[in-house]
Amino acid sequence: MSDHVYKSLELTGTSAQGVQAAIENAIGRASATVRGIKWFEVTQVRGAVEDGKVAHWQVSMKLGFTLED
Repeated sequence: MSDHVYKSLELTGTSAQGVQAAIENAIGRASATVRGIKWFEVTQVRGAVEDGKVAHWQVSMKLGFTLED
């Protein structure tokens, strides 16, 4: 395995379906313009409450990708 250098960026994904869907939405959108995505780290989970129920999830994360040669 060769040595890698990673760059990270911070994203917030949202979904009414749950945490996993919010993560997948953010990574899916980022992968349209960022090549070499290798990892993610969830840094915060938040949500919106309406009528006493969870209405929406927000997941903030760091996303790591390899730098190209």
